Amino acid sequence: MTVTTPRVPLALTAAVLLVAANLWSAALARADDSGPSEPPGTEPSASAPVKVDPTDPDLKLPDGATLAEPKVLDIKSVVEDQSGDERREDTNADVTFALQAEVLFGKNSAGLGADAKARIGAIAEEIRKQNATQVRVFGFTDDLGSATHGDLLSRQRANAVQAVLDQDLNDPDITFEVRGYGEQYPIADNSTEEGRKKNRRVEVSFPRTAS
Repeated sequence: MTVTTPRVPLALTAAVLLVAANLWSAALARADDSGPSEPPGTEPSASAPVKVDPTDPDLKLPDGATLAEPKVLDIKSVVEDQSGDERREDTNADVTFALQAEVLFGKNSAGLGADAKARIGAIAEEIRKQNATQVRVFGFTDDLGSATHGDLLSRQRANAVQAVLDQDLNDPDITFEVRGYGEQYPIADNSTEEGRKKNRRVEVSFPRTAS
């Protein structure tokens, strides 16, 4: 007599095991999802958009519904010269120039060099073009030396740049905010000379009032 082994329970058991394995894999994926798997900026570009059917009823607003007010996003544009000595950053609200200390001053000095006034004069022209009446001049250093020395040097350098701007603009309606932040607010890694050079800077910023 031949005994036939039932196949249905075995098939059900295999299916149950497969479902359990999938659920376990999904749980592990959620637990490991602590951040992007690729560094920001390295994601593949988006594929071509799919053609949208304008007659699709799902695209129509319900009766009585209206679109939200349009919102202008804050767009930032950053331009840096090839030497890295000067950087310009534009947003919808402000214009910021960052000048490396080496192109303005001698080492550990607040005395302006020969080419400094021409660079500052170009910034003054942009301030005039934007019809700005409020100008911020902030000085920064790297983290070498004492914090007290950095605070003092950065303020002296900011004062020197502001004095040239004030002379070039010659406008009593313009007010200046001048500060020295020393080693605070680094924009690069102070553990390398390249990074420290970027941190030794004077920033001039003002509101954008012209298109």
